Amino acid sequence: MHNASDRDDCKTGVLCMKLGFVSDSLGAMSFKDMMDHAARMGVQGIEVNTCGWSTAPHCKMDDLLGNPAAQKAFQREFDARDLEIISLNANGNPLHPTDPKQAEDLKKTIQLAGEMGIKTVCTMSGLPAGAAGDVMPNWVVSSWPPETQEILRYQWEEKLIPFWQEIKSLAKAAGVERIALELHGNQCVYNVPSLFKLRQAIGPLIGANLDPSHLFWMGADPLVAAERLGEAVYHVHAKDTFLNAPVQATTSLLENGSLMDIPARSWSYITLGFGHGEEWWRQFCYRLKMGGYDGWLAIEHEDVLLNSLEGLEKSVALLQGVMPQAPADFKPQEI
Repeated sequence: MHNASDRDDCKTGVLCMKLGFVSDSLGAMSFKDMMDHAARMGVQGIEVNTCGWSTAPHCKMDDLLGNPAAQKAFQREFDARDLEIISLNANGNPLHPTDPKQAEDLKKTIQLAGEMGIKTVCTMSGLPAGAAGDVMPNWVVSSWPPETQEILRYQWEEKLIPFWQEIKSLAKAAGVERIALELHGNQCVYNVPSLFKLRQAIGPLIGANLDPSHLFWMGADPLVAAERLGEAVYHVHAKDTFLNAPVQATTSLLENGSLMDIPARSWSYITLGFGHGEEWWRQFCYRLKMGGYDGWLAIEHEDVLLNSLEGLEKSVALLQGVMPQAPADFKPQEI
């Protein structure tokens, strides 16, 4: 658990990792109950879901937008518990070909973040259709047959980059400094190279929300990714993945079975430590520091077998035991 001096160091700008969780981790609870549990568990902040694939039970975005009094009341609930708002989370598909609301809600989230002085927004890159006139998103995961390359050209040149150029202007006007894109399957940005490709096109507004759980099931190594991304890591989601080897042996990691049927799946999201042990998470935190990251670790609990509060408590306890919590102070002695 953090002591007072650790919290003071973090709030005065000294670099140290801080621990929180995504509000939907306790999505079935009321806002105040969720906040009270956060304070009891000793985390330092909450990442607030606003829209997209979340019903946003703890944040009524339309009630807060343009309403300073409502925003101050919302902020007071955090201040009263010595908690910070880590970021706003607009995870969804803002480039869905038939659901423009997801893009509009991302724009609202950026506007609300600007009004409240929140500098980081977490979201997805988006996944458009594969060609003009298509009505479903299309995720290309191989280079053959040859039409896949035309799909990628259309998605990036005609949809993805123009959209994010528009978002760049909106974020600048709002005062939002970082858009942390989750490296997530079924999105144009899903791995380290695709993150750097969009960052090169748009600029340093774009960075990574590094969630190891997705990299696990896509076959990447989050430890290496943390170092390779370096200063492009803007945020971290702490979520684990169970790799079910006997099923994987015949299914592969390309899994489209029910998320609720863990025994039948080759991989599943799981409570921290149940997929990869404490030693792995210790290495992950250290690799993040090696890459220059000193920021938030936001637990995202999506384990369908464990009780949400119990799973979150276990995840908090694991990270409190392994994450660096105080600023480095070693200096070689003069001898």
